Amino acid sequence: MAVLKFEKALSRLETIVAELERGELSLDESLRIFEEGVKLSKTCLKMLDDAERKVEILVQDKDGRKRIQAFSVENSNLPES
Repeated sequence: MAVLKFEKALSRLETIVAELERGELSLDESLRIFEEGVKLSKTCLKMLDDAERKVEILVQDKDGRKRIQAFSVENSNLPES
């Protein structure tokens, strides 16, 4: 599968879901696009995981010094500026 941008992959995944929900496809076609959807889902999850690792937030420590800290769900309760 060629490298896709997240938005394009997600848009295609939404289209696949809509097509499957309509229930008008043959079994073979349903299986084919379902498989494509699973691959797109994994691709989107990997992109989100990669993006989360790249996100950094600037935080201030107890002494008033600023430092860069990798973003994580655990430290997402940021102090008010």
